[in-house]
Amino acid sequence: MATLSYSKESAAGTLTVRALREGFYAGLIALGLFVLFVGLETTQNIRNELVLNQRWGLLAIFVAVAAVGRFLGVAYVQPWAAARKAARAAVVQKEAPEGFFVRNFSKLAIVALVLMPPVAVSLLGVQGSLKWVDNFGIQILIYVMLAWGLNIVVGLAGLLDLGYVAFYAVGAYSYALLSQYFGLSFWVLLPLAGMLAACWGIILGFPVLRLRGDYLAIVTLAFGEIIRLVLINWTEVTKGTFGVSGIPKASVFGIWSFDVSAHNNFAKAFGLPMSSAYYKIFLFYLILALALLTAFVTIRLRRMPIGRAWEALREDEIACRSLGINTVTTKLTAFATGAMFGGIAGSFFAVRQGFVSPESFVFLESAIILAIVVLGGMGSLVGIAVAATVMVGGTELLREMTFLKTIFGPDFTPELYRMLIFGVAMVVVMVWKPRGFVGSREPTAFLHERKAVSGSFTKEGHG
Repeated sequence: MATLSYSKESAAGTLTVRALREGFYAGLIALGLFVLFVGLETTQNIRNELVLNQRWGLLAIFVAVAAVGRFLGVAYVQPWAAARKAARAAVVQKEAPEGFFVRNFSKLAIVALVLMPPVAVSLLGVQGSLKWVDNFGIQILIYVMLAWGLNIVVGLAGLLDLGYVAFYAVGAYSYALLSQYFGLSFWVLLPLAGMLAACWGIILGFPVLRLRGDYLAIVTLAFGEIIRLVLINWTEVTKGTFGVSGIPKASVFGIWSFDVSAHNNFAKAFGLPMSSAYYKIFLFYLILALALLTAFVTIRLRRMPIGRAWEALREDEIACRSLGINTVTTKLTAFATGAMFGGIAGSFFAVRQGFVSPESFVFLESAIILAIVVLGGMGSLVGIAVAATVMVGGTELLREMTFLKTIFGPDFTPELYRMLIFGVAMVVVMVWKPRGFVGSREPTAFLHERKAVSGSFTKEGHG
């Protein structure tokens, strides 16, 4: 008995020493990483001279958080997780029935989104609700739709696409240019922008038919950069870096307009006070309908033979070809379908902003959309929506955290650290949940009973 207690004490002491050592190393690494970015700040004075400001207190906070966090993780979190995993493995548990919230999560989320604008208006007023409907609601739903479109290419077909923002740009510029030069309405250009983007998806698909993995990623990345450079240099049409401004607003099927000078103005027709919030609320419901349409089409296509061909292509292209599946048309349909939804989202983006420029379609946008798909769980619509809400909504919330200035000083700007927090969050999620928030998927083909398949039974990154 004494020997057992002594061994436990010895193990605890060894664990504490290891945790202290790793915490010390983590602090040193944080010191090396942040000493130039956080500890030192360069500014200009009134004579345009470079001034070096020292922020050792803020640097000490970063180092302390890294060291203490690593110590707590090694000393307490990792043993607790290991013990919990061992306890789960030792006890054979029966599958518990899903609760009401889990079973109806999608329906409850849709109802909450439908009720969001009227609730925001009733609580904050018409102008007060503008920020939450636009910056949070519309912004998040645009990325949800883009991620669901990319999910067809990456999550279902298993084709790594790093140039998805190119189709986003094609849709935006298609609406901006065709509406100005030819006077076409939004409801005509919305499907037309999607079809033009789908054509570009097919054009991209042909050169990459024989490519897989990293080679495919490089080619799609180059395609996205080509589109951006064309937008910058084709000044006669796209106006280059100046962008296209004065893009016409959308109307309610041509019945009511949101232009102030129009005779059929929406606010005048219903006797409401003039406000831009009505247009934003209309756009919110419009992008919600477009996102739900994307999800509906994705679900229906996945249950069709083409959807099963996408999944077969994702799992093993050689086996897919040996089964007689035409991989050429399978890849082209995946690129075209995903590009179509990207183009539709791009046309909506142009309507919402009223201005488009090449700076809105850089590679970082493709990286963010791909990160949403991967973090949410490839092939999982619910997981992708949750990831988009957390990532996009979380970065927007940083703008509201002005109380942090009382802690870090009046010059502290929280939104400047959004990419740092975004990167840390990605590392944490990939370490603890390597297959995304939702690491299981429901198969489209089953024998007797449809069950969710755990990510551990699928390829890395494809669960």
